[in-house]
Amino acid sequence: MAAINSSQDDLSIERDEGVSKGRYFVRLDGVDAEMTYSRAGKGIIIIDHTGVPDTLRGRGVGLALVRRGIEDARVEGRVVVALCPFAKAQIDRHPEWQDVLKR
Repeated sequence: MAAINSSQDDLSIERDEGVSKGRYFVRLDGVDAEMTYSRAGKGIIIIDHTGVPDTLRGRGVGLALVRRGIEDARVEGRVVVALCPFAKAQIDRHPEWQDVLKR
């Protein structure tokens, strides 16, 4: 997997992506939060899990991870299927993200 660094909302979000799976993660206060996904073909990303430790909750970390995934999907011409309940709820709350959803 190749790591890609990015800063979003003052968080240093990293991305590891392999042939069929990937994840976005951020390390704060010595713990990791992550959003994992699977690739279904070249153009589809399935977000399957978002995990934020209790010590990081309420700081917008999960939202930042989902936002980064949506933004990368848009730039890379991919569509998103959100199986993760948290990611689905965040996407539903943001009409500006609907263009990347798999219909």
